[in-house]
Amino acid sequence: MIHLKKVLTLILVLNVFLACNPKTEKVVERTKKTPPNVLILLTDQWRAQATGYAGDPNAQTPHLDSLAAMSVNFKNAVSGMPVCSPFRASLLTGQRPLTHGVFMNDVQLDTNAVTMGKIFSKAGYDTGYIGKWHLDGHGRLQFIPPGARRQGFDFWRGNECTHNYNESVYYENDDPNRKIWEDYDTFKQTDAAIRFMNNQKESDSPFLMIVSYGTPHAPYHTAPEEYRNRFDPDKIILHENVPDSLKMRAKKDLAGYYAHISALDDMVGKVIENLKESGQLENTILVFTSDHGDLLGSHGAYKKQQPYEESARVPMLFYIPEKLKIAVEEKDALMNSEDILPTILGLCNIPIPNSVEGINYRPYLEGKEQLGKAALLTCVQPFGQWNKVEHGGREYRAIKTKQYTYARDLKGAWLLFDNEKDPYQMNNLVDQAQYASLQNDLDKQLSERLRETGDEFLPGMDYIEKWGYPVDETGTVPYTH
Repeated sequence: MIHLKKVLTLILVLNVFLACNPKTEKVVERTKKTPPNVLILLTDQWRAQATGYAGDPNAQTPHLDSLAAMSVNFKNAVSGMPVCSPFRASLLTGQRPLTHGVFMNDVQLDTNAVTMGKIFSKAGYDTGYIGKWHLDGHGRLQFIPPGARRQGFDFWRGNECTHNYNESVYYENDDPNRKIWEDYDTFKQTDAAIRFMNNQKESDSPFLMIVSYGTPHAPYHTAPEEYRNRFDPDKIILHENVPDSLKMRAKKDLAGYYAHISALDDMVGKVIENLKESGQLENTILVFTSDHGDLLGSHGAYKKQQPYEESARVPMLFYIPEKLKIAVEEKDALMNSEDILPTILGLCNIPIPNSVEGINYRPYLEGKEQLGKAALLTCVQPFGQWNKVEHGGREYRAIKTKQYTYARDLKGAWLLFDNEKDPYQMNNLVDQAQYASLQNDLDKQLSERLRETGDEFLPGMDYIEKWGYPVDETGTVPYTH
């Protein structure tokens, strides 16, 4: 009995101490009142199919699979213009490429744009950016000074663009001296993000952090040996749409691609574990996605820009704290690039600027509205790895629904696929008599969407002339280092 009284007295004293401890009061108060943190893990060229949770037999992604199991999975999400800079500009502005003007790589996003960094900073958030930027247009290895060209991001460990993952250039805050991430940059960028988030624990402000990884973009064979040894090219299972002429190359490259993915997966696990240990996970919205996919031999091609599934579909996971009362489940909506910003703003109860064109999916996630039945895919000007001169690229506009992809180029109907019956898009149904009614309906849907968005669908060079971009003989904006 005496022992019990001592225990009860100790508990009472401890409770009084905690209640009077300013630090504890601050933590409790912060948990109650602070808006959610936002962490965006952005990868480069990771196609939606290449995860364990999506059913890829080659992928080893246990941490992402666990994240998917506790997140909203937009399984039909697309990159509306599946190439690097256009996606990134849409992510930051919530606008379509013909509005923000970044419809090619290596051009600058207007420094007067209303962007994610500026919006969150104005809302009282501490903002940070780590990794690949690709929105400055002043040379891929050049210093991007603090101020307007960083679009509202204060903490900075960024670079314009590099894919030398083991000697990766970056710049730190306002220091103009070029630095190199030690070893594999995916690991070091993750460590930098964790340090930033841990330092934020004592802050009265929530944070917005984007970690923009360069992988699993080519070069495919530069992941640490530990990860490369996990994948035997001979055991890689290819998509059915890879032609015989490319099978050996695709298997070899995919082995390296999955090695990069496995390394990234470990980093996702490291980030989540740290958020749990620091007590920040339950007040952090975590978005995992990619700027576009990679064909990697499918349809006889590599890289992106094209409207095929491997190029245009991207992973899109939203981990949302339980206090927001949004169910964990797979969602059918075709979330597009410009929809990410307004959805995050909606979840954070931050007013959405009038400049934003994307959809706020919060009402959809709460079961109040049905949204996202179709998405627009666009190539304003084919360039670089899919330029007209060397690779037969073409301007196109496409409407993608849950079941179908229909694309039109400047000459007329180009592609029509039933993605449910033909997931590898090997049977083009365009101009087949039995699908005439379907094609006509999708063509009308596409025309209506173009009217709604004010897209005249002109030749790419018309838009280049309008925006004043310098291009070479292939229709590509040249870049320097």
